[in-house]
Amino acid sequence: MKYVYFLQSLTAPNQRYIGMTEDLEARLQTHNAGGSPHTSKYRPWKVVVHFCFHDDQRAIEFERYLKSGSGHAFAKKRLW
Repeated sequence: MKYVYFLQSLTAPNQRYIGMTEDLEARLQTHNAGGSPHTSKYRPWKVVVHFCFHDDQRAIEFERYLKSGSGHAFAKKRLW
């Protein structure tokens, strides 16, 4: 099972991050501990929303879509 998740920085609320993991709780701890170069500058983070997928390929495709231009527009309008 995979999770596609949205993070928002608590110190810089305009900073957001989209990712994918099999263990959401552990991944958030890694982000908040500075274990990811993409998110270490704006920690701590909170999970805004997450989606659970039983089909790994669908999770990969959804994350890829969210990181595209149209996916960013969708997320900004519907999820943030």
